[in-house]
Amino acid sequence: MAETYRDAWGIPHLRAGDADGLARAQGRVTARDRAWQLEVERHRAQGTSASFLGPGALSWDRLARRARLADTARRCFAALEEKDAETAAWVRAYTDGVNEGLAACDAPEFARAGLAPGRWEPWAPLGVWLATHLLFAGFPAKLWREHITAHLGPDAVALFAADGPGTAGSNGWLVSGGRSLTGHAVIAGDPHRFIEDPGVYQQIHLSCPEFDVVGLAVPGVPGIAHFGHTGTVAWAITNAMADYQDLYRERLRRTGAGVEALGPDGAWHRAARHTETIRVAGEADVEVEVIETDRGPVVAGGPEGLDDGTPAALSLRYPPRVTADLGFGALLPLLRARRVADVDRALDAWAEPVNVVQAADTEGGLLHRVAGRVPLRSAANRLRPVPAWEPGHEWTGWHTPPRAGLTDGVAVMANQRGPATPLGVEFAPPHRADRIAALLAGKERWSAADMPAIHTDTHLASAAPLLDHLAALDDLTPEAGALRDRLLAWDRHMDAGSTGAAAYAAVRGAVVRRLAAHPVLAPASVPPAYPEVLLPWLALVPRVGYALEHLLRAEDLYGIDRAGAVRAALEEVAARPPAGTWGDTHRLAPWRALPDGSHGEEPGLSGDHDCVLCTSAVPGLTDRAARGPAARYVWDLADREDSRWVVPLGACGIPGSPHHRDQRPLWLDGELAPVVTDFDRLTKETDG
Repeated sequence: MAETYRDAWGIPHLRAGDADGLARAQGRVTARDRAWQLEVERHRAQGTSASFLGPGALSWDRLARRARLADTARRCFAALEEKDAETAAWVRAYTDGVNEGLAACDAPEFARAGLAPGRWEPWAPLGVWLATHLLFAGFPAKLWREHITAHLGPDAVALFAADGPGTAGSNGWLVSGGRSLTGHAVIAGDPHRFIEDPGVYQQIHLSCPEFDVVGLAVPGVPGIAHFGHTGTVAWAITNAMADYQDLYRERLRRTGAGVEALGPDGAWHRAARHTETIRVAGEADVEVEVIETDRGPVVAGGPEGLDDGTPAALSLRYPPRVTADLGFGALLPLLRARRVADVDRALDAWAEPVNVVQAADTEGGLLHRVAGRVPLRSAANRLRPVPAWEPGHEWTGWHTPPRAGLTDGVAVMANQRGPATPLGVEFAPPHRADRIAALLAGKERWSAADMPAIHTDTHLASAAPLLDHLAALDDLTPEAGALRDRLLAWDRHMDAGSTGAAAYAAVRGAVVRRLAAHPVLAPASVPPAYPEVLLPWLALVPRVGYALEHLLRAEDLYGIDRAGAVRAALEEVAARPPAGTWGDTHRLAPWRALPDGSHGEEPGLSGDHDCVLCTSAVPGLTDRAARGPAARYVWDLADREDSRWVVPLGACGIPGSPHHRDQRPLWLDGELAPVVTDFDRLTKETDG
């Protein structure tokens, strides 16, 4: 028998007699709260979302089919049944619960989409995990490097090296007991992802005789993978920015028997081939040719090349497709962890995404390590697509995940170069990590209650290069001179109520657009004919926007008159200055699978891409923020009840529910809700 309780924020707290019963209850309550979200994610994993979302979802469905996500999920679950029957049974129990919950769901989106809830197979949670993280490692960045090299030469790669537009990041920091007021460690941070409605993280409490864990779950996946607190040990992650997916250029040819691919041995080898049909709501069905070579599934092009006739085909090699192991064997051991050593052992089974992990326990144990599978292969594989027909690009083993220690009793992770440096190519700029470290160095002892001040810091260190260029200008019009002086006096904080931040963002955007339109760079704005879903990585304006500080500080930028571009941008904005504050244009833009326009104007936000409060606009394109803190957490090892958390909207995904958006005011104000784990303080909802 399982029991469901709720706290004041509608967060589910589940109690059952064993792990399988608890997994079933987790699946059931997730389906009650997030039925529409679960079904959207299942269809995305299967490549069937266009059947009810329409042609806008077709490009993703093509990629999901061609990358063989569902087939990989089936393979990984079959291997799990063979090697880890306990975990396989636990996952089955979860999907049983999901099916029970879906049978009784009344989410209004189903009627609007003309969709009925389907049936979850045991491999579906693995498919959801794969679909969620396929683009997480940013393999399309290799296409960008190749693209910009073709236009500007190899030196351009370093100039544009920055956190890419599709990459998810996070902040995280660990304060040891020696630096806390209680003598016990505190872990805090916030994962940065696309803000979705419903949210990508589910606050949940799972309790049975084996374990009692509170944390952030991924809807559709059992357990608590990334952020959890068992009472005696807690852990959290950020994206390690590791490179663990490879693209191969393939030479393919059709034969009477099918398709062949040229291998590194100089011989042609039979490729697996079949066709699949994608249903598209409101349009004709689309047939997709699915090809897989010895390297991996072909995700772009084919024997006839790309859609524009360019002779190209790209296959994708990614670890779960090679190993049939998605790392789900780590999930139950994480729930059962009592000490840092238990978390450490559990993470040895982790596969993807590759993360930097921090953990601490009540006995003073600390952990700072990388977890996940990164293949050993040539350096060229990590930089760009490599020729499948040339030897030397095969995988030869796996990296040993690096480990790190603390500095002055703290460890900071914010996707910067750190312990994962040997495993990656491009990392986030160091600004967020440096700012967090500087704030932590500002006082000797910290408490859990102090952490929101770090979560919400809005200092923008990356503003310096543009402001330096402004300071060097002379002979400006009176209006531009006044704007320049105002910006140089600005405190460099991207606060929602700041007119200075609004003016800075306007000048920055104008500079980005002018640089991107320059005859030297403009040709790179036309991307190759790759699938639409990959094009955000190839868009020039976001690339210029995110790399602006590098472009402005470079000794030379291909002869571009940067001072002239900055001057023209300043004069442009001075002639038509922003009418309001940063928050007037920097507004939340959450993604909804089925938008209906009923949510009204979204709120204004503080922060920016390189702030600790990382609410990411796209300079030069839009001030609206589709990415940001998808949750915030503070794990207190002195007393779990002193921990805190918040999500951008609420615990429930059902529109109109009192808990659909009730945490948004807290999230906007930088406040956190209490973590309650005492069942006597909760409201019992159901038995069964």
